[in-house]
Amino acid sequence: MKDKLIEIIKEAGEIMKEGYFCKKDITFKAKKDLVTQYDLAIENFLKEKFENEFKDFNVIAEESDNTSKIFSNSIIVDPIDGTTNFVNKVPHTAISVGVYKDKKPFIGIVYNPILNQLFYAIANEGAYCNDEKIEVSDENDFQKALLSTGFPYSSGSCEDDLNDVMKKMKNVLPKCQDIRRLGSAALDLCYVANGTYEGFYEMNLKAWDVSAGLIILQEAGGKVSNIDGNEYKLFENKYIVASNNKIHKDLIKTLNL
Repeated sequence: MKDKLIEIIKEAGEIMKEGYFCKKDITFKAKKDLVTQYDLAIENFLKEKFENEFKDFNVIAEESDNTSKIFSNSIIVDPIDGTTNFVNKVPHTAISVGVYKDKKPFIGIVYNPILNQLFYAIANEGAYCNDEKIEVSDENDFQKALLSTGFPYSSGSCEDDLNDVMKKMKNVLPKCQDIRRLGSAALDLCYVANGTYEGFYEMNLKAWDVSAGLIILQEAGGKVSNIDGNEYKLFENKYIVASNNKIHKDLIKTLNL
């Protein structure tokens, strides 16, 4: 299944590369939440291919009406994670596809065709980037940890979310090496998986933002939880916290100051 998924996703990557260098038609789902014709084109392409090829799975996709979809045996699709980057030609943008069996992670694929990075993992078989095995960083000193985060779209309209983001930034930044904000949660999780970052946290992410990346990170030896340090549940938790496992307790503690 993995090889066929990758074949289809690479085909969709050609649409993404074409769109990256072209002028986009942009509409807004919310104040800061934009969508382009390429998000829709890639999603429609992937849905049609997946529904024809993998009939035992339903497809839950970002730009679609998912109200009748039950999360169980599911392929969760983000056609362009990092659409703002995509629009502005910032190369940190990717197609994210997470496959779940009985709500359990099975396969994760994150593909950035602009930088030619293909991350993937199968449950219990390790994590890879461009067919080379990847593992998390072995750094265990939180003060030396490079972290990543993201700012929720709701920060433009919800003062509580904005205040929470800034409070956590003020708590975390002095205690770690530094914080990066590249604008793609799927890739942030993969960069923790390959040892670039030691940790990542963000609020208000959707299942399609993280469904693939969290599998890849866990298979690379990392840890994913909610902000209380308990199991992270797709479609339920407000915060995701991810790390190389070695600085996880310190990250959780600092976020909750």
